Amino acid sequence: MRALAPPEIRAAYEAACRAELDALKPGNVHAFAAGHRMTLDDFVRSAAVSAPHLAAPGAGTGARAEAAVAATLAAVGQNTNLGIVLLCAPLAAAAERPGALRRALAAVLDGLDAADAAGIFAAIRHANPGGLGRAGRHDVTRLDGEAPLPSVAAAMAEAADRDRIARAYVTGYRDLYRVGLPALRAARARGLGPAWATSAVYLAYLAAFPDSHLVRKFGPAVAGQVRTTAAGIVAGLDLADAPVAALLAFDAALKADGYNPGTSADLTVATLFLDALDAAKADRAVPGRAGGRQAAQKS
Repeated sequence: MRALAPPEIRAAYEAACRAELDALKPGNVHAFAAGHRMTLDDFVRSAAVSAPHLAAPGAGTGARAEAAVAATLAAVGQNTNLGIVLLCAPLAAAAERPGALRRALAAVLDGLDAADAAGIFAAIRHANPGGLGRAGRHDVTRLDGEAPLPSVAAAMAEAADRDRIARAYVTGYRDLYRVGLPALRAARARGLGPAWATSAVYLAYLAAFPDSHLVRKFGPAVAGQVRTTAAGIVAGLDLADAPVAALLAFDAALKADGYNPGTSADLTVATLFLDALDAAKADRAVPGRAGGRQAAQKS
């Protein structure tokens, strides 16, 4: 499989961000409904301004993440995409390498160095995500004064039991390969269009495990109840029927309580990005949009 050029990576990232916004994702901001004091335009702008930094040629993972978050905060004045950036930066770096994406991703994660640690921790501090709290060791809110910095692997391992994004760094993105991609491929196999296939991915994550953003902000009981409700919806609805009303009712209920399953949305974007990069590396079209070199030429 070939190495991808920065314009291809940028096109795949922006397309993944836009596709996630087009899908009905209960509890999040999407084309059907805003929420949590954020608008659809906030996320569209965030994707546009972060994309050049995520796809910066030859840049390290930490440099990509820090620059992308800084550009987002300057453009929209709030954290709209930290989780997306943290998940997509290693994928973007891996896509520049020849060979299979999963193998290249493992090499990127294994090779994260002190510069990457400084950039990743700075991105987290600057974004100041809700519910981050304090950690006994490797607290990213205080690492700017700690010398030497812990490795990315050590810090992510410390947080992996309470944060699915940290867990991705220490498991080689296992959740994407075991939950997200199978859900995406099953939805496409059933003939679902891009937006409903994306909803299927999001709901698969929401039903598979408690959303870690909800765990941090509201505790495991609330996150567990949302997961249980989502699992019931997944079992009881057929997305081929385009159940807008039922999902919007769930969306309204979550937003009325201030519940935003943000990690599930972040994992959804990363899944779409990973899928698009894999397709581009193999010069296969992504269902629902132009793929590979053709997509980059249109960007």
